Order: sequence, then structure tokens, then C-alpha cells
Amino acid sequence: MRLRNLLVLIVLPAALVTACAPDPEPPQATRLGAALGGEPDAGYARAITPREFHFPADHGAHPEFRNEWWYLTGNLATQDGRRFGYQFTLFRIALSPDMPPRDSAWASRQVWMGHAAVTDIGNRRHRSDERFARGALGLAGAEAAPLRIWLEDWQLSAPGDGRSWQVEFASEDFALQLDLDPIKPPVLQGDRGLSQKSASPGNASYYYSLPRLVSSGRLTLGGETLPVTGLSWLDREWSTSALGPDQAGWDWFAIQLEDGRDLMYYQLRRNDGSADPHSGGSLSGADGSLRRLRVDDVALTATEWWTSPEGSRYPIGWDLALAPTGERWRIQAAVEDQLMAMTVRYWEGAIEVVDAATGALLGRGYLELAGY
Repeated sequence: MRLRNLLVLIVLPAALVTACAPDPEPPQATRLGAALGGEPDAGYARAITPREFHFPADHGAHPEFRNEWWYLTGNLATQDGRRFGYQFTLFRIALSPDMPPRDSAWASRQVWMGHAAVTDIGNRRHRSDERFARGALGLAGAEAAPLRIWLEDWQLSAPGDGRSWQVEFASEDFALQLDLDPIKPPVLQGDRGLSQKSASPGNASYYYSLPRLVSSGRLTLGGETLPVTGLSWLDREWSTSALGPDQAGWDWFAIQLEDGRDLMYYQLRRNDGSADPHSGGSLSGADGSLRRLRVDDVALTATEWWTSPEGSRYPIGWDLALAPTGERWRIQAAVEDQLMAMTVRYWEGAIEVVDAATGALLGRGYLELAGY
């Protein structure tokens, strides 16, 4: 689910399409439920039924839908044990389902947003950055063959034979370049890739994950360049509408266990704070097996909260019980303050997962908290 759906909560003014300035003003935010619910413009496609996925073509863009995102998170370490988390996301937002031809080279019905962040776990510091660009003049876009998704010099690509991926981004005081090698095939989330978010038909997305990408490259912080290795997770979604009027937000978990299993689960929250029955996810095994998770399979209890400077409370500690195995995990933020204080505020950060009974480390992952 992730922040990707938060994209829709951005109200993008028409000035982003028509203005001639090369650096558009950031858009304003609105309420989550209002933006993700309701009836979208009839000209957009909607996720109604399962579809057949085609790779590598589906790694590229789907402009007939209103929103789309390429979402990377990962946990990295240096040879001497320094630990880091990172997030890199490129969002495509359509301003209208169609637009007549325009003479201006700046004209585009697509606006792109990028978010990048690095968490220095040992020094307990979280850095983040945000960019916007039109889908015109080569400023931002997506190509499927060879794969390249970019916003200025931030990009995710699969050069050469397309089997290995690369991500690179740079901000004022941090930069990251990684080679990413998928060691599991794409996991189709939900019903064969159709991820239903509420009861209304079409309030859904097409959603798949590459849950385990072996990662290696260079991280630069404050002028120091460090070789790093680790694991990354790629999520892909495209949709036109998602949440219903009785839904407030979600808690999203992506966990890579040391035994080779990978768990994705999003708990959709109703306005009263209870778990929505459309919550769900998957558990993929090291042997390639896949189990779909429904709301009755995962019990989540918040155990620790962090309060942001503006007063929002985020649950950064959790107990997770997995049925029918009876496994019980304790999930803890690697750093309390991993707030993405962007145009849209949300908490997104590195987590550690331990056995609730023994305290033994089971794995690491990422947590996203939206709508608080």
C-alpha cells in the first residue's frame, strides 16, 4: 500500500501544467480520505479485475491510471558494521485523463514527485529530500525498454540485459548509488496482483513486489563515501482510487527475515482506529512458495509511540502474531524520528524484527505509517 497512495492526496494545481517556470511550486496537501476516496474522472482506467502481468513491460509506466509509483526501501551496512536505511520513491501523477495537443514544449498532463531519505542508524539521524518536475522536456519520465524511470538526475534503471537494476540519487548532504540484483521473481500481491483497498469496485490497485534485491554500492554522507551492502525491497503500484470514506490511513510492513522469508502486510485503519477487513499482504518463502495473508492471519498491537514536533503520534513499536504458525515477533524502529516532513507528512523508516520470546534477531525491514 505505502505512501504511494498518499500521492493521490496531493492537489496539483493546473499551473504545474501551463506555467513556463522550470521549477514548479510544490503542491498543497489535503485530507487523506477525501483524496483517496470518491469517484475519479471517468477518463481514467481503474483496477477492477485481475490482469495478466508482463515483465519487463510492467516495470514501466501505466499512464492510463491516475497515480503510479516505484518504491525502494532497504537496509545497508558497511564492512565494519555501521548500519543505514534508505528510501527512494518516484511518483507519477496524472493531472487529467487526457489533454489536447499544445504548442508549448512544457505541456504535459504528468507531474512527477521524488522522495529520497537515508537513516544513519548509529548516529540516530534521518535525512530526506523531495523534488518535483513535469513529465516534459526530458525532466522526468519512464521508459520500459531499456528500463529507466527518472526525475532529473534521480533514477532507477535496468541497463544492459535488464536482469540487474541500479538506483542513484544525490541531495545536498547525502547520495546513494546501488546495484540491485533480484533473487526472487515478482510477487503479485492481493488477488493475482489486484489489491482491493475498500468495498467499492475500483478502489484498488495493481500491485507487485520484488521483495529481495541483493544490494551493493556507495553511500555518501557529509562528504564521506562508504562501501555498503545489504538487501532492498521494490514495490510497484498503479491505481486511480483506493480508500473509502470510512478509512483513515494504513500501517505498512515490509520484512526480510534471515531464514529467507519475506513478509509484506498493510493494516488499513478505519476512522475509529480499528483494522479494516480489506487489510492484507503476503508471505513468500525462500523456496518460492507464496501465501496470501488476510486480516485474520496477522494480529498487530502497537507497543510504543513517537510524537513528532507538530504533535502527531506515530506507533513505532509493534507486536505481531502470525497465524496459524503461532509465531510472535517484536518490531522496533531502528531510529525513533524517521519522519518524512515532505509536502505530505508520513513516517517511513528502518525497523528490526526480533523473536518476542527470546529476543533473537529475526530480520530487518521498513515500516510506513500514513494518515496520523
